[in-house]
Amino acid sequence: MKKFTLELFTTIIGIGSASGLFFQDNFIYLIGDNSGFLYEYNITNTSFNKHPLLENPSQNIPKKDKPDFESLTHFEDTLYIFGSGSTEKRNAMIEFDLKTRKKSTTNNLVDLYAVMQSFGYINPKDFNLEGAIYNGENWYFFNRGNGSSNKNVVFTLHAKKLNEEFSLLSNDYKLPKIKGVRTSFTDAILVDNKIYFLATAENTTSTYDDGEVLGSIIGRIDLESMKIDFTKKISPTNKFEGLTVFSKNEDQVQFLLCEDKDTDTLESTIYKLSLDLR
Repeated sequence: MKKFTLELFTTIIGIGSASGLFFQDNFIYLIGDNSGFLYEYNITNTSFNKHPLLENPSQNIPKKDKPDFESLTHFEDTLYIFGSGSTEKRNAMIEFDLKTRKKSTTNNLVDLYAVMQSFGYINPKDFNLEGAIYNGENWYFFNRGNGSSNKNVVFTLHAKKLNEEFSLLSNDYKLPKIKGVRTSFTDAILVDNKIYFLATAENTTSTYDDGEVLGSIIGRIDLESMKIDFTKKISPTNKFEGLTVFSKNEDQVQFLLCEDKDTDTLESTIYKLSLDLR
């Protein structure tokens, strides 16, 4: 069994309901599921900036109106930010240029999400994308199985751009339970040829309504076989929703994690998870 340590890394004032993050060159970039901004935090001097992703951005957008940005992935100089697709207002994909520090493109993925729902046999009310990976050749999308059907699904989409012709595969997963409740995907990241993922047990059968948080796990999927290598419970209380690499060597990988506390408080705690590889 993999050994791990989980510790407090920092607390960032100014963002709540953190749902995804990316670390590069001493900067942490974060999204919140009820916010219209991308946040930028410098871990060296603690400077904090926010960049608009919507025309009239605000924080703590009401639940029925929020864009529900749940997934954040990176390739070259671009951040890709995805709405969860769980309602008609949550279908946006935004491209953010890290060189200019500005939004470059906004796309509506409603048609693509409909194809994924049909292909994966997922009822629209159970569709809830909470993780995304792009490696320049393939996109990987993680459906969180916190709906009534518990559909934890990884979609593999082969295309350089999401508006081009593509091929699509899907893999279903039965993730471990915590206190009798099935965990469900909340984020994922590609490290070498392995997908590391987070999953949380939340006592609800709705992709819309929150429930009691019962803990979180980390796991790993082999990219070639798409089979799970291992899973490990890392918290009995936290709802971890964001995962990014902080450092890595042959013996250990360190991740930064963010959690969604499902409150309007503009404060986010970042944790550091150190995971032994041997």
